Amino acid sequence: MTKKEKIVLIGAGSLQFGLGSVGDILKREALEGSTICLHDINAEALDLAYQACKAAIETRKLNFDIESTTNRPDALKNATFIINSIEITPRFELWDQDYEVPRKFGNKQIFGENGGPGGMFHSMRIIPPILEICSDVQKICPNALFINFSNPMSRICLAIKRKFPNLKFVGLCHEILLALMVLPRMLDTPLSNIEFKAGGLNHFGVILEAKYLDTGKDAYPDIRKNAREAFIKMKTMFEYDLTEYIFNKYGYFPYTSDSHYGEYIHWAWEKADLEGADRFKENYKKLTLSKGKKIMRLINKGKGANLVRPGGESAAPIIEGIITDSNHREHSVNLPNDDIITNLPKDLVVECPAIVNKDGVHGIKLGEYPKGLAALLRIEASVQDLVVEAIIKKSKEIALQALLASPIVDSATQAEQILDEMLKVQGKYIQLE
Repeated sequence: MTKKEKIVLIGAGSLQFGLGSVGDILKREALEGSTICLHDINAEALDLAYQACKAAIETRKLNFDIESTTNRPDALKNATFIINSIEITPRFELWDQDYEVPRKFGNKQIFGENGGPGGMFHSMRIIPPILEICSDVQKICPNALFINFSNPMSRICLAIKRKFPNLKFVGLCHEILLALMVLPRMLDTPLSNIEFKAGGLNHFGVILEAKYLDTGKDAYPDIRKNAREAFIKMKTMFEYDLTEYIFNKYGYFPYTSDSHYGEYIHWAWEKADLEGADRFKENYKKLTLSKGKKIMRLINKGKGANLVRPGGESAAPIIEGIITDSNHREHSVNLPNDDIITNLPKDLVVECPAIVNKDGVHGIKLGEYPKGLAALLRIEASVQDLVVEAIIKKSKEIALQALLASPIVDSATQAEQILDEMLKVQGKYIQLE
C-alpha cells in the first residue's frame, strides 16, 4: 500500500453494521496499516463498538489503527473512504408509522420502507442528514469515496447525485445475494461456472442474462425450466408470490422478494404474499432488536473481540480493489445512469454490475431494459424525481405531487389525508414548508 488509508464508518454505533464492517476490513491484507475511524452521534453505542473493535485488533495483533469520535468533521479529516449506514431513531417506531398511517386511509402499500407513501416519508427523514454529511465530505475530504448502505437506496443516491454532482459515491445493497444463492441450485453448477448480469433499480431488479462459462451456453432456458421448483423451495424462507408472477408474465427472474419488489407496483397487493411480507417485517424487527441487545451484553462482559467478524458486504472488497487496481467485477452496485440502462432516464441512479479499479467503480452497460419492466421502472423513476425535489426544496406542494404521481396511492383525497396526518405524526423529523 503506497499510502495510509483512513476508512470512516458513519453510523458505527449500529453494532451489527459497525462490527461487521470492521470485520470485513480486518480480513483484507491490502488494507493493513489503515486507520479505521468509527463515528456515531450516539456516544454510548459508539463506545461499545470501539471497545469491541479495539479488542479484536489487539487480540489478533493486527496492523490497524482504530479511533472513534462523535465529532463528524474530526472523523472526516484526511478520510479516503467513507462507509455510511445511518438511520433515524426510533427506527422501528417510525417505520411502523410509515406503514400504518397510509393504511389507515385505505392505502394498500406493501412494506412501506422504500416505495409507496411509507418510502416517501422514510426518504424525507433520512435524506436531509445524509446530505449534511455529504456537504461535510465535499468540504473536508472531497476526494474520498462515499459508500452508502442506508435505505431508501435509490432515492438517497439520486439526492446525492443532484445536490453534489462532483461527489464520488456508490450505493451498495446485499439483495443480489439471492441470485448468488439460487442460481447454482437452479442450474446445478457452481457459481464460478455462471456469468450473469442483473440490474434495474434497487430492490426492483431482475437477472437479465445468464450463461455457463464452461460451454458458453445461454442458461436462461434452464432457469425457466427449473424456476417453479426454485420458487417452491424459496417460499419456505421468504415471500415470493409476486416475484414468481413477475417471472411468469415478464420472463425475467427478480432477485428480491415480494416485500421489496411489491413496494413500487400499483397492483402488487393483489399478487403478493402479504402475510409473508408482514411476517418478515415483524421477524426482522424482533431479530434486529434481540441481536443488538445480545451484542451489547457480550461487549459489556468483555467478549466483544469475538463479535468482530466479517459481515460479508461489498464495501471492503471495493476499497481493496481500488487500492490494488484489481479490475475485478462486482455483481451489484448503485451508480448514476450514465447510459448504463439506455431506456431509463439519465437523471436516475440504477443498480448494475460494475468493474472496480484504481479509478473507481464503473458501471457495466446493460443496454435496453426489457420494455414491459422498463415501463414499471419509469413510473418509479418519476416518483423518485418528485420525492427528491420535494426534499431538496423542502416543498409540501411537491411532496403532495409525489404522492399524487405514486401508483401506490388510490385517490387525491387519500394522498392529502396521508400527507396531512404524517406531517402531524412526524413533524419534528420532516422539513417541509
